[in-house]
Amino acid sequence: MKKSLLIIYSAASLAVAPYASASAIHAADAIERTENTVYINTDIDVSGIKRGSNREAWIRPMIVNGTDTLRLDGIMVAGRNRYYQAERHNTAAKNNLTLYRSSESLTTVPYKASVPYQPWMNGADLVVSVEYRGCCGADLEPSTVTPIASLDFEPKRFVPAFNWIAPQAETVKHRELRGQAFIDFPVNKIVIYPDYRRNTVELAKIQATIDSVHNDKDITITALSIKGFASPEGPWNNNVRLAKGRTAALKTYVEQLYNFAPDFIQTSYEPEDWDGLRAYVEKSNITNREEILKLIDSDMEPDAKNSALERTYPSQYSFLLANVYPALRHSDYKIEYNIRSYTDVSEIRRLVKTRPQNLSLQEFFLAAKSVEQGSDEFNEIYSTAVRMYPDNEVANLNAANAAMSRGDLDSAARYLDKAGDSPEAIYARGIYNALAGDFAKARSFFTQAARLKVADAPAAIEQLNEVKK
Repeated sequence: MKKSLLIIYSAASLAVAPYASASAIHAADAIERTENTVYINTDIDVSGIKRGSNREAWIRPMIVNGTDTLRLDGIMVAGRNRYYQAERHNTAAKNNLTLYRSSESLTTVPYKASVPYQPWMNGADLVVSVEYRGCCGADLEPSTVTPIASLDFEPKRFVPAFNWIAPQAETVKHRELRGQAFIDFPVNKIVIYPDYRRNTVELAKIQATIDSVHNDKDITITALSIKGFASPEGPWNNNVRLAKGRTAALKTYVEQLYNFAPDFIQTSYEPEDWDGLRAYVEKSNITNREEILKLIDSDMEPDAKNSALERTYPSQYSFLLANVYPALRHSDYKIEYNIRSYTDVSEIRRLVKTRPQNLSLQEFFLAAKSVEQGSDEFNEIYSTAVRMYPDNEVANLNAANAAMSRGDLDSAARYLDKAGDSPEAIYARGIYNALAGDFAKARSFFTQAARLKVADAPAAIEQLNEVKK
């Protein structure tokens, strides 16, 4: 298995515990772990050891985690008389200690040890005990124990700092709804028969669209328009009559359902929907497609154009007449309206669940700020916001951040594709790649973001440096 080296300790930040200040024990450099072994390679500061010819200090590192303790080989720093006694009797070696003679110049001693790794060691403390002994091994004072470092062998992870973008508030929340209805009329008639063919369904569709805003007390309808279209077959003048009369009939029908002011509903008409015919042919694989398109685009009078189409391409014309022309007889309608603004966060949070279409992006943002980041409600708010505003860059960026915060990188990737190229979006793509494990690409995005003054980008780069160690 690949060797994993984790450096977790630096002497620059070490402080000796107050109760052990007399021993002044410090550790430095590194504690490292491979798959099966823990290595300690450090210096121990002995400048604070109490000196004396008949005094010796036993310094022994230990790994401690609750009731689990592993004593490591240690160091003996001995005064002149104790040093020679230890050499004569091999005291240090018998106790797994390395012997040093005390002197004013002895301030640090190197220390190395390696032991088999055991799972309990993760999260353990490295401590150093100090015992002072005199002649015949007598204890001169109580031993002290100094914490040196914590052993954290968990792999380091990239922990992102997300940038949540506040959308710009709307001065007026103006919206519109558009629809298309296919009202059937008997041949050459301009009177609506609600029960004729599919008229019940098509008229109900128009009414449902209007009701969706008309019945909402927070909405004011500002305009309603209807545009009627006829298909290209038949004389132009008759098609003008049909398109105009059928549009007026639909206007009258809608006016009977609602108490709109006179002439509130605006109407217009298109006698022959050549644009609709062209759109169909262009997307089709109909025979002689290019020639038919050229004919449709020609400057011929409408009646002559329709006759030429029927005469030149009779089989194609028959197909269009039966399958396409009926759909060219339609009524397009548009409802414009304003929605009141919301400032009460509790009301906004309710609307997220009941009428999210009434909320602006800025109101979604206010709701998200009021709940715990990463909570189910928090994620729901941003997911709903991007559903209401699927093409908005800010909505997609915040939704991407929310998805990444819950570990959903697949959704985050889809949102980031529509999040634009703002500095914050570039930074978010750095987070995405860091979480996906592509540190090289993440570093590239973070570097770009740092140049664009994204405040969190330099710290993200530093995190990448640490994670890669």
